[in-house]
Amino acid sequence: MTIPTDNKVRMIAWEVTRSCNLNCVHCRAASHRGPYPGELSTEKCLRLIDDIAKDSQPVIILTGGEPLLRPDIFEIAAYGTSKRLRMVMATNGTLVDELTARKMIDSGIQRLSISIDGKDAESHDAFRGEPGTFEGAMRGIEAMKSVGMEFQINTTITTVNLHQIKDIHDLALKIGAAAHHIFLLVPTGRGKDLAQQAITAADYEETLMWFHQESLTCAIQLKATCAPHYFRIMHQNKIKRAPPVKKTGGHFQESTRGCLGGITFCFISHIGQVQPCGYLELNCGNVQKKSFGEVWENSDVFRNLRDYGKYGGKCGRCEFIKVCGGCRARAYEATGDYLSEEPLCLYEPK
Repeated sequence: MTIPTDNKVRMIAWEVTRSCNLNCVHCRAASHRGPYPGELSTEKCLRLIDDIAKDSQPVIILTGGEPLLRPDIFEIAAYGTSKRLRMVMATNGTLVDELTARKMIDSGIQRLSISIDGKDAESHDAFRGEPGTFEGAMRGIEAMKSVGMEFQINTTITTVNLHQIKDIHDLALKIGAAAHHIFLLVPTGRGKDLAQQAITAADYEETLMWFHQESLTCAIQLKATCAPHYFRIMHQNKIKRAPPVKKTGGHFQESTRGCLGGITFCFISHIGQVQPCGYLELNCGNVQKKSFGEVWENSDVFRNLRDYGKYGGKCGRCEFIKVCGGCRARAYEATGDYLSEEPLCLYEPK
């Protein structure tokens, strides 16, 4: 049995609401305006924060849907801040103005992530399902910058925008992002309809190689998500990152690994269901019925994910299992077995 010795939760993506003002083609949640029954009340949200803060101090990503559609979002953020949790938010940016940005800062939110999936309005708006979303996101970014709010750009890569990735990266640099995180499409939720837009294993490898080379000299932090092979590529290259040019850069990549689901990361849905990640919809327990700590420590799914000896196929015999792990959600969608091998990997273990 090969179980990581440190499985303390370090990051939680919390879907505080599934309601959203957009209709994005790749959305994991397939969200709309709602309302959605069963969402946690303010009281239950604050109780959950108390529960999490008892045993750990993870980064809490307030996400959705669109978290700004939740009227008590700043109360939730401020309470998390008071419990010494690092509160950040994932938003599409279209609802952010200067007043909202100031409320974010006052509530202790330390960084925003804004999704930009095209190099211009035409391509981004098509991806997001609503005209004007690119312009709205850019207005939101300017509002954040005006009050000194740090932000990063997130980009989901498909065959539709793969050829634009370098231009999107240049845009992130141009507008002053603190980081650029790329996400490789996982075909779940509404994204199942885009399965044919998932890039090939060869394009996957080439894209991650380019991203790694870019990270060696880039002035901002770069991170690949839902792309665990990135960390295998890093180890194969055996090159340490150059010293960061800005304090927002740094050696982030060396301190983490590929698939973190159930190991140091989890997802909590709008109704309190705990999952390894937002794309792997396996019910590991519900915080409305059990404490978060009990779910985190005792879930059979989480225990299996922490035991690399249970991984199947070439992932199970790969020398990079501890730094990569393969995408468990992609494995589950392809085979029905979340412990099977990652289907989009070219590497053959030695």
